[in-house]
Amino acid sequence: MSTDVKQWVGKTETKIDTVTAYPVAALSATLDWPNDTPPAGTPLPLLWHWMYFLPVAPQAQLGPDGHPQRGGFLPPIELPRRMWAGSQMRFNGPLKVGDVLSRTSTIIDVTEKSGRTGSLVFVKVRHDVRRQGESDVLLEEFHDIVYRPAPSPGDKAPAPTKAPETQAWERRIVPDDVLLFRYSALTFNGHRIHYDRRYTTTVEGYPGLIVHGPLQATLLMDLLRRQMPQADVAGFEFRAMRPIFDINPFSVCGQPSEDGRTIRLWTRDHEGCLSMDATVTLR
Repeated sequence: MSTDVKQWVGKTETKIDTVTAYPVAALSATLDWPNDTPPAGTPLPLLWHWMYFLPVAPQAQLGPDGHPQRGGFLPPIELPRRMWAGSQMRFNGPLKVGDVLSRTSTIIDVTEKSGRTGSLVFVKVRHDVRRQGESDVLLEEFHDIVYRPAPSPGDKAPAPTKAPETQAWERRIVPDDVLLFRYSALTFNGHRIHYDRRYTTTVEGYPGLIVHGPLQATLLMDLLRRQMPQADVAGFEFRAMRPIFDINPFSVCGQPSEDGRTIRLWTRDHEGCLSMDATVTLR
């Protein structure tokens, strides 16, 4: 890893956005909730803030995979594949429809490691979200981003982890291409692996469209919202373990701890393997 890339540590940027009502109604429709336009002051469901502060790279600045070209705020790491590997969040107060928010993002670490298929680079970014003009941080969020090489012919996938076979809650999800397209549109995500089947199968070599990691996390929190609508969530963290493709249904599952202070959430693919592992902490 070059010295120049390491120098991205400490870089910051601040963006301003307004929690507008239309995306909330649109994601409500996508997830089969009542989709009337919410009035100002309506609390934003957890993780729905991912529809705001979106990158808006010009079309001419997109790479062949649909992602913005490297550089800018994130370091210009040349490894071809980028994955949102996980996040940790602390919810200190609700975000509401009509809020004007500021988000300050800081790159807090860039680390190179050697993996099974070659060099890996991990970038950790912190996001602090406030109402504009206020000092209190309403949302503290860390993103773990991993860059890795494309697999070579004959490379074996890492051994999967079996998901728990019993749970208190389970919901079956059919990830058709309309669901993936809608979520891509709502998050202005141009990455072609989520909607361009020809590119995904012939160029990237995957068997089908990939279900977004953030969509999986949103569906996990959506499960909690359906089962415990009054839950007072203090924190949430997740790790992406294995990709899920749109060619088979999968399940979102949940199991509260015995003391009721935490809830484990996970996605289980059609083979019974763990795709995403998450924990909710309650106040």
